[in-house]
Amino acid sequence: MSNFDAVIWDFGGVVTSSPFEAFNRFERDRGLPKDIIRQINASDPDSNAWALFERAEISADQFDALFAEEAARLGHAIRGQEVLALLSGDIRPRMVAALDIIKAAGHKIGCITNNVPAGHGAGMSSTAEKAEAVRAILARFDHVIESSKAGIRKPDPRIYQMMCEVLSVDPARCIYLDDLGINCKPAAALGMSAIKVTGEDQALADLSALTGLPL
Repeated sequence: MSNFDAVIWDFGGVVTSSPFEAFNRFERDRGLPKDIIRQINASDPDSNAWALFERAEISADQFDALFAEEAARLGHAIRGQEVLALLSGDIRPRMVAALDIIKAAGHKIGCITNNVPAGHGAGMSSTAEKAEAVRAILARFDHVIESSKAGIRKPDPRIYQMMCEVLSVDPARCIYLDDLGINCKPAAALGMSAIKVTGEDQALADLSALTGLPL
């Protein structure tokens, strides 16, 4: 890994399974159009209920009502609280093992996560037990930036710069993993080698190819 000093990870959809899978199950169960929740979240992406809550500018109750209003404008009845219950993904053990391998090789690891002040802990876990497992994973990182605590969220380039400053690394010597292309673009623009995560096997293969480490 001589070309890289650090690997920076997204959390949900990378270290854990994507909440989009839970969104789609919810939509199927409710007879809603596929990806309607993502469509709502993509509308006015810097100022909608989701963006405001990820920056901790509104409360959970306010998010519940604002999201319902946004859904209603598209003709659907979805409360914000229903969406929050879907956010906590399942931990991917092979991703956690990759964190340990990379750190053991002497390289820095960081985590930048867009999250909301809801659920248990940084992973927005549905139970205290799951939150404890997430805390054990987050403790592995040299530094974690949570949007709901920093008051800034991806894809704002400043959040990536903040991580590089804290880790004392050049963006050009960083690898960045995220399941959203919109969040990979600013990282790549700063000079990072960005990996868009579409699945666990693909992400680990791409990361192994870049680092030269067996993952």
